Amino acid sequence: MAAEQDPEALEALAAARPLLTDLYQATMALGYWRAGRAREQAEFELFFRGCPFGGAFALAAGLRDCVRFLRAFRLRDADVQFLASVLPPDTDPAFFDYLRAVDCSDVTVRALPEGSLAFPGVPLLQVGGPLLVVQLLETPLLCLVSYASLIATNAARLRLIAGPKKRLLEMGLRRAQGPDGGLTASTYSYLGGFDGSSNVLAGQLRGVPVAGTLAHSFITSFLGTEVPPDPMLAPAAGQGPRVDLAARVEAWLDRVCAHLGRGVQEPHRGERAAFVAYALAFPRAFQGLLDTYSVQRSGLPNFLAVALALGELGYRAVGVRLDSGDLLQQAQEIRRVFRTVSGQFQMPWLESISIAVSNNIGEEELARLAQEGSEVNVIGIGTSVVTCPRQPSLGCVYKLVSVGGQPRMKLTEDPEKQTLPGSKAAFRLLRADGSLLLDVLQLAEEQPPQAGRELRVWPQGAQEAWTVKPARVEPLLRLWVQRGQLCEPLPSLAQSRAFAQLSLSHLSPDHKRLEQPAPYPVALSDKLRALVASLLAGGSS
Repeated sequence: MAAEQDPEALEALAAARPLLTDLYQATMALGYWRAGRAREQAEFELFFRGCPFGGAFALAAGLRDCVRFLRAFRLRDADVQFLASVLPPDTDPAFFDYLRAVDCSDVTVRALPEGSLAFPGVPLLQVGGPLLVVQLLETPLLCLVSYASLIATNAARLRLIAGPKKRLLEMGLRRAQGPDGGLTASTYSYLGGFDGSSNVLAGQLRGVPVAGTLAHSFITSFLGTEVPPDPMLAPAAGQGPRVDLAARVEAWLDRVCAHLGRGVQEPHRGERAAFVAYALAFPRAFQGLLDTYSVQRSGLPNFLAVALALGELGYRAVGVRLDSGDLLQQAQEIRRVFRTVSGQFQMPWLESISIAVSNNIGEEELARLAQEGSEVNVIGIGTSVVTCPRQPSLGCVYKLVSVGGQPRMKLTEDPEKQTLPGSKAAFRLLRADGSLLLDVLQLAEEQPPQAGRELRVWPQGAQEAWTVKPARVEPLLRLWVQRGQLCEPLPSLAQSRAFAQLSLSHLSPDHKRLEQPAPYPVALSDKLRALVASLLAGGSS
């Protein structure tokens, strides 16, 4: 796997820019500055109100991009000049001078580690600092976290459907919502449980394992009349004379067609020439795409002829791919042929080579391909992972919870959009077997819950309090950035991916169920609930 890179020269590709924002962030910044409130200390929380895709969990993602963005945040002269062109012409020039000096050197970020299980109302990020600055950060942070977390969650669902043994590849770059969406999808589908991506840039910038072989265009470009400039191939061991691979393939084709009961004229000459050309370029990684013309009449016998010719020289083909038709049934039929040919020609490795499939695979088809007895080994998914068709947005929000140490609460006409006031801490309570009991939110000044001690909490949406006794208590929000400085190294993408799978293993089957799952409880402490009640009473009086 390529090493993950984070050089300053890649920042523009890796993170948002300051003006990737909504205009009202700039108008509010002017308002704060004009009111003399720009440097008041404030805290915002970024969270979502409902789990995506009708499920009961999400995966937190995007923190690494957020940290990159914050550390590089600075308005350039061109940025300030553009803001001056869209704000009122009589705006005090001193405001723009102020903006030129704005950075994130006084910003503090607490967040769930990437790959953490996340639930409604629990902050993914807590962002504190000067009011003007942390207001300006709202839109880009939402942009960086929402889609990343949605993709990671979607990928985790697909991994749960596929099970642990199937290899999942993300192949959706050409279907993604633009280049940035493609890079984000490739990165966070890997975090969510995919094994790799076709996206080369995700490999270069993010360390995502990349995979890919050939498309139908490569095969249809050959007619069969082409003469390779050098058809000779040396044995895999490096010893012995070089062999004309194309000639050996023709010899093997006679034997294969006789075994399969097919005429030697049936397999397409151009397809066979394409396979030979690819095998000469990749003798140790030859894979055949079987369905350009006909799987049974052409693709399979041509692949077998090339694979056996390579096998004769000590090479092993890595597998085949199907991109149309009934993928499950064809995989079964192909595996049967592999087994008989393997036995017939004494090449035992052939019976177990990989069968990869693709072709607009969604959750329903994935479940079918992953069923017991399926001969499919690798599944490529594009549109269904990168576009999240069941729910195209996570709906994260970024809400003010305190200014100057005093709680702030949005009441609104819609109770579902009310916010939880005050600077908070979040904890995950676990049972003795390591399974999750509930998450609890409390005010930051409260004493943390203690393992083995009873605790009264108020699950959101419940009418009565619960008394719980956790066997273990885990703080959820870690300090990552303090006054603009990184507090600890961020985990690598591969480490976050492993953490996501570990986190999911602790979730109960009832909460992990993809259809009609049991909601996971998120509760408030007595003190936080009392604060909410007092502010509601004050706001309505």
